[in-house]
Amino acid sequence: MSSDPSAASVAPARPRFGVNYTPRIGWFHAWHDLDLDAVGEDLRAISELGLDHVRIFPLWPLLQPNRTLIRPRALDDVRAVVDVAASVDLEVVVDVVQGHLSSFDFVPSWLLTWHRRNMFTDPEVVGAIADLVRALGENLSDAPNLLGLSVGNEINQFSASNHPDPDPLTVPQAEQWTRTMLEAARNSVPTGLHTVSNYDAAWFMDDHAFTPDQSAQLGDATVVHSWIFDGTGQRYGARSYEVEHRAEYYLELARGFSPAPERPLWLQEVGAPRNILEQDDVTWFVQRTVQTAMDCPDLYGITWWCSHDVSTELADFPPLEHTLGLIDSHGRIKESGAALSEAVAAARQAPVPDPRGRAIELHVGPDPLLQRSAAAPGGSVFEEWMEASRAGERPTITVVRDHAPARAGATRTGGAAATR
Repeated sequence: MSSDPSAASVAPARPRFGVNYTPRIGWFHAWHDLDLDAVGEDLRAISELGLDHVRIFPLWPLLQPNRTLIRPRALDDVRAVVDVAASVDLEVVVDVVQGHLSSFDFVPSWLLTWHRRNMFTDPEVVGAIADLVRALGENLSDAPNLLGLSVGNEINQFSASNHPDPDPLTVPQAEQWTRTMLEAARNSVPTGLHTVSNYDAAWFMDDHAFTPDQSAQLGDATVVHSWIFDGTGQRYGARSYEVEHRAEYYLELARGFSPAPERPLWLQEVGAPRNILEQDDVTWFVQRTVQTAMDCPDLYGITWWCSHDVSTELADFPPLEHTLGLIDSHGRIKESGAALSEAVAAARQAPVPDPRGRAIELHVGPDPLLQRSAAAPGGSVFEEWMEASRAGERPTITVVRDHAPARAGATRTGGAAATR
């Protein structure tokens, strides 16, 4: 696999700090009847925390309710939110294909039940999704505060072997799907920072067709979504060293797969889940996560999950979703919001980190379907890295393309299942 020749190769001089925007009123259902005044209030509160960007999530079925229908009004709604963000000095990353958010699926009806088709391999479906990426990009291309497009936010979960109804595919097919979407993004927004946002099955599940190589070589930055409910918190405990350094480890794991030494690393999702943490742990976790991630060279940015709590008036969410916000459902800044604001202010004054220390070897084998489970929580590579980190070595990871004895870790991935 060769890296995308259009990819940005160097991280910014100082990392960016932002948040994944979850509308306070109506959650993502707010896209159905968009209230720009409410959006403005939400985004102003985010800006006042000292953050510089948001990541937004227009719903796929609203954008493309039929395979050959992309709604102009829905595209204009996305542009309107981007413009409101500009008015409060926030830059924006727009996620295009919203198939899954906070345990709920948002897949259009033309892919379901009687119309069931494989979203990754059916040529007509792949072409239609690429059309959506292009259409949205063209509608946003002249927005001065657009950072770029993120294609396929955690959509790789729909191919995972532990998904209740997976769309099977091969490693080459997963790579081709990713390349197709990134090319559509690049064609419509030539100067944007475009990424693919896979959840951690891509990094830890040995049978998963979306691989670390794809995440680390395609697009303009390597994206990680670090959640301590992946088995880390369950195995080691809320205030453990492993929880404290989980995001830092994940960034260094991602670095190990990069073909370019200075390729940007983006901690695009990280949050303080209350199914692992007690309330008294949250401020500590927020501050230490930012501090430890800042010890990773070439950090593009940290984008916290999420801006606002899901209102308890909305039903059937995993309980933790009602507590993940930096701001509560009444618009009040929470302890986590104040902690992130303080941590970001301090991080902006922190010195640029030195190069990392000893490289822990991850033997993935020579085949495209990589043996990666040793890097999962409890795996031999995970624990060797944590031991070296405790000893002050500031370790990183190097990928070795042969086999070696290893102990698999917990691949307790699966999005919705892990949050309950």
